[in-house]
Amino acid sequence: MNTQPQFSENQQTDRLTEAAAALGYEIVDIAGFLDLVEEHARAQRSGLTVLDARATEMVQANSDVRSAVRQMAQSTDETAHDVKSSAELMRTTGEKTRNVAGWVQDLAQRTEAVSDTLSAVKSNNLQIANIATQVNTLAINAKIEAARAGDAGRGFAVVAEAINELSRKTREAAVEISDNIESLTSWISNLGKEASGVATEAADVLENAGGTDSALGRMETSIASANQQAKRIAEQAERMQSAIEDFTPALAGIDEAVASTTSGIETTHERVLRLIDTSETIVQTTALLGGDSADTPFIARIQTMARDLSELMEDAVDQGDISMSRLFDRNYRLIPDTNPEQYLTEFTTLIDKILPPIQEPALELDSKVVFCAAVDNNGYLPTHNRKFSHPPSDDPVWNTAHCRNRRIFDDRVGLKAGRNTQPFLLQVYRRDMGGGAFTMMKDLSAPISVKGRHWGGLRLAYTF
Repeated sequence: MNTQPQFSENQQTDRLTEAAAALGYEIVDIAGFLDLVEEHARAQRSGLTVLDARATEMVQANSDVRSAVRQMAQSTDETAHDVKSSAELMRTTGEKTRNVAGWVQDLAQRTEAVSDTLSAVKSNNLQIANIATQVNTLAINAKIEAARAGDAGRGFAVVAEAINELSRKTREAAVEISDNIESLTSWISNLGKEASGVATEAADVLENAGGTDSALGRMETSIASANQQAKRIAEQAERMQSAIEDFTPALAGIDEAVASTTSGIETTHERVLRLIDTSETIVQTTALLGGDSADTPFIARIQTMARDLSELMEDAVDQGDISMSRLFDRNYRLIPDTNPEQYLTEFTTLIDKILPPIQEPALELDSKVVFCAAVDNNGYLPTHNRKFSHPPSDDPVWNTAHCRNRRIFDDRVGLKAGRNTQPFLLQVYRRDMGGGAFTMMKDLSAPISVKGRHWGGLRLAYTF
């Protein structure tokens, strides 16, 4: 005996419609999740691209560092060798300089001794000159006495003359010696002054020689230390290079995995979008089959409102309030300082005038209704419900939720609603409310035509 409950054709249609709507809800929710995952995957891919670029730069930078460090190590090696050679040369030169300085100081002392000796010689020579003068005087006296003695003193006179001549020559020689001593004394005096000055400088050299040796020692130590540090840096750079070489393939593997995942997500997303289209076709078909589903009142209302709006737009054209070219204007002019961006067209003012009497009462149709608005075939929404048409603020998050008029909604749902030419189109979608908040809704739309030309669609959104 068949115990399964029996349903009429209309009941079966209603159940099919509800099931199709529920299926659409789940698929759209999954699609929204995939949107988020895909966005994150793309962000990760972008981050990995940047990371890969930075890794490449790091490899190049480390290579440059290694090259620079090798050059520095080589340079410090050469510098250390040069400094060591220079230090040895300076020490040898310093030793010779100290010897010369000591000799100069000794020369100064010897010069003083020579000056003293010359002074003594000059004094002795002066005594010799005085004695020669005295002997000359005595010889003259002797010659006078010999002349007085006559023949008896003639021999003595000859001796006296010889002594006189000898004393004269002795005095002349003493004078020449004195002149030479004066010249030698002057030269020795100048030499002594110069030697004294050089000796002072030599004393400074001797005093600074120790400091120079210490400075050279410290310089040798510093260069040796720098050379050791350069070698350590070179070793660390080699280790870093090895680590980077291991890191690069791992990064490439991660990038490949993320790329594969992103590709898989994109493929899955495309398949889910096709599922959404299929579920919407099922919903659309079941609604066309008739029956009294939960969407039936909304379908009837949206079709009536779309026809009313179409007639009002045609009347505006007939009365000359707007031309067909202006009504179908698609030149969207950006309103400055709006975020999200808002736009104006030639027909915006007309829609502001004729749409509110139609769209505002639609909010009273059912508590589930969220909004009612018209969009052109590019998703441009000129006039929204008053509660979504506030003046924009400086907060883009608040604007996203409260300033939804004058905006272009060219997402999948918005474009399909604006371009649909079937009697109605029922879609399920996640509405972005701003700040990362989303609401699952049904979007029901009916086409708007003016004098046989498709203009866009009237949308009615309501919750499940």
